[in-house]
Amino acid sequence: MSNNKSLTTLLSSSFIGSLLTIVVLAGISPPVSQAYAAVETTIKKITLPASTITLPKSTLPGYNLALQKCTICHSVDYIHHQPPGMDQKAWTSAVLKMQHSYGAPLSESDINSIGAYLSVVYGSAKADDPTIISASQSPISTPASGEALDVQVLLTSNGCSGCHDINKTIVGPAFKAIAKKYKSDTGAISKLVVSIRNGGTGKWGNMAMPPMNVNEKQAQALAEFILQQ
Repeated sequence: MSNNKSLTTLLSSSFIGSLLTIVVLAGISPPVSQAYAAVETTIKKITLPASTITLPKSTLPGYNLALQKCTICHSVDYIHHQPPGMDQKAWTSAVLKMQHSYGAPLSESDINSIGAYLSVVYGSAKADDPTIISASQSPISTPASGEALDVQVLLTSNGCSGCHDINKTIVGPAFKAIAKKYKSDTGAISKLVVSIRNGGTGKWGNMAMPPMNVNEKQAQALAEFILQQ
């Protein structure tokens, strides 16, 4: 008798719970659905403030590489607040970790060059130290004469795909949106080459684009690819 009563109570509770669920899902409770919609709308409108800390300027090649590749994934704050006193080996290991653990698009020469730069501007290393000069030698790869440039390799090796997609906005605008903007501009290729090589800001909001470590031909190949989308 007692078991039957408990079962009845349980079924009643389940029935009431199911009924309430049906009521909510059926939209009979407008305030709840409206509250969820309000939360979703609020999340979509969040705008993060621009970072106020910038990388210390330097003539070392690692400076442009750090601008180009490190800031794809994190702010300069992350670099600025690393433990003090890190030497060239420690900074290089930290950059290597970005490649191994997080898949950052960094070549071996990129890692050595960025590590050298960071150890100078944040550590005690000097720009004219032999090990800094050696590690900073990051030649731009130039294809053999007549060899076609592989745009997909350029996009990956320079971290372009971290900020740009063909169809949708990520950090930067979609390539199709850029192509549409410059569709009737006869100087589009030259303008894009300058933007790719020198970086810039203000064309698509406040987000700055760092300069890419590419030569004139590579930048032109990228510009032509973008405008074909």
